[in-house]
Amino acid sequence: MRNKPGKKVSLLLIAMVFLLSGCGTTNRQANVDALTKITGLTSENLQTKTFVLRALSKTSAPVNILRVYIEGDGFAWVNRSTPSDDPTPRNPVGLKLAAADPSPNILYLARPCQFTDLPLPAVCTTAWWTDKRFAPEVVSAMDEALTTFANRYPGVQLELVGYSGGATLAALLAARRHDVRSLRTVAGNLDVAYVNALHHVTPMPESLSAIDVASDLSALPQVHFSGTEDTTVPTLVARRFQQAAGKRCVQVVEVTGMEHGSDWAARWPVLLTTLPQCQ
Repeated sequence: MRNKPGKKVSLLLIAMVFLLSGCGTTNRQANVDALTKITGLTSENLQTKTFVLRALSKTSAPVNILRVYIEGDGFAWVNRSTPSDDPTPRNPVGLKLAAADPSPNILYLARPCQFTDLPLPAVCTTAWWTDKRFAPEVVSAMDEALTTFANRYPGVQLELVGYSGGATLAALLAARRHDVRSLRTVAGNLDVAYVNALHHVTPMPESLSAIDVASDLSALPQVHFSGTEDTTVPTLVARRFQQAAGKRCVQVVEVTGMEHGSDWAARWPVLLTTLPQCQ
């Protein structure tokens, strides 16, 4: 299976929008307006108790199954010791995956404070995209937003997809919800403490981790895609999660030649043909 030419053009244009938006003074709403035209997704803000989360979506009745994409950590750090003042991703892999998905019903959820106009609201302190990026408050906000959207389609079943740090949030959401039918991750940080230790960065005691709920997901069909050249989140991370969850419903698929921030969207239509299923 190959990407349609229109899809390739759209993904290239997405990359161009974010290349041009590297300057911190860029109007984020203008970027989102451009992205809605490029991707065909409709943009809206979903209000939660703590944050307003950016969502992009497309639906076509009947909406029985909704595939939900959760973005990665974004531009969280300028360097190892300096947090960014704006976490909007410069390479929005999660959004690119959503744009490359031919399914009729798609929801993309940005992380707290991503795609928010500058200056950021007072709630958007750096802790929410650094030490507390997987905190219970973040998970609850994502859960609230997801419920708000899903309630529009009674009985809808969710297929969660998380990229990088979004994988931990996808797993944590799957563990607390009753409408999730599958989980896919791409270059997923599924063991936060292990990855932090691997890179010699400080622990995140206020954050949760996917591996802590692995056993709760043992009966959920899931596929974890990992790049063979990924040194940021190596394949061993997915293997550790698989071991904790059990192998009956958990597949780990190594994708040759892919690094953490590679063009996963170009491979995504084919990768989607590997279906989550239990043995």
